Amino acid sequence: MSSEARGAGHVSGVPLPALPPTLADVAERAGVSRQTVSNALNNPDLLRADTLARVRQAIAEMGYSPNRAARNLRTRTSSLIGLRFGPAQEGTANATMDRFVHSLVEASELAGYHVLLFPGDDDDEAVTGYDNLLRSTAVDAFVITDTYLGNPQAAWLTRQRAPFVAFGRPWHDHTARHPWVDVDGAAGTRLATEHLLAQGHTRIAWIGWRKDNPIGEDRRSGWFNAMHDQGLSTTGLASRVEDTINSGAEAAAVLLDESEPTAFVCASDTLAMGVLHTLWIRQLAPGTDIAVVGFDDSQVAQVFPVGLTSVRQPLEDVAVEIVRVLGSLLNHQPVQERGVLLTPTLVVRESSGVADPAERTAT
Repeated sequence: MSSEARGAGHVSGVPLPALPPTLADVAERAGVSRQTVSNALNNPDLLRADTLARVRQAIAEMGYSPNRAARNLRTRTSSLIGLRFGPAQEGTANATMDRFVHSLVEASELAGYHVLLFPGDDDDEAVTGYDNLLRSTAVDAFVITDTYLGNPQAAWLTRQRAPFVAFGRPWHDHTARHPWVDVDGAAGTRLATEHLLAQGHTRIAWIGWRKDNPIGEDRRSGWFNAMHDQGLSTTGLASRVEDTINSGAEAAAVLLDESEPTAFVCASDTLAMGVLHTLWIRQLAPGTDIAVVGFDDSQVAQVFPVGLTSVRQPLEDVAVEIVRVLGSLLNHQPVQERGVLLTPTLVVRESSGVADPAERTAT
């Protein structure tokens, strides 16, 4: 049936939409074989320049799009990337994972892939989800985001020889050989601390996560080293708590009473929101009486009445790097670097005492 014969029809007087053009329709329009059209799409180097141009013109004129299902059946691929998505955490202000997923979806689409989200509340359930998707060949590769010590996902996927890239370093796992992309949290908190030091603060407190959280300890090290590089004591100025607004508020109250800091650097915007809550209760003005810096540059940081200065992770760049490495793995190409560490920036707003917002980069 020619492309002209494939136009819209009618059922009971209701017009039907025209059928999408097929590879055969393109071949007819361009005056070539179906194999030539296939080569133009998949192996253009095999065609003469004039033939390739003619086929591409026909594709553009007809609005042809390859049948993804047929291609996947032929190549035994799905063009899907699996990502485990954990449950929402109550009492937090961060939407880092949401922003990362959005960035990953965009980067994947540009590379010809789509992202398949699947749920998982604990380690056993997460591994089960990976196993089900692998057995059904529903995805080509995975992205993992839980990289804490003892997490079984990376080791399990490695044993299955499944292609995957981690968002996060393999903390303290020196045997890990899988590729990863991460953000230098220590560089971010150092940048935040140096920003406060430049304004004359010397009693800068830290509110971070529990000691068994390697990401939190990495971020704490940036504050600690920046303070000690200036010969400043950190004794009594640090608190480790759960990542909730209430915990941040309680820690800020204790530190203000016992150590009298003039500024806070926090491991997350969630904790920084808690600090701001305590300042509001005590009628202390953020940025004027006490400076506050968060981490993640969440939407809350941007819309808070007193804009929250915060470290911004380059999640868009993280997603692009992850998809780039996945492409190398899926095309059986060597991965140039096992680990890629990206540098965050500091988005300066009123909460740290600077009237004009700005963005600063770690040096």
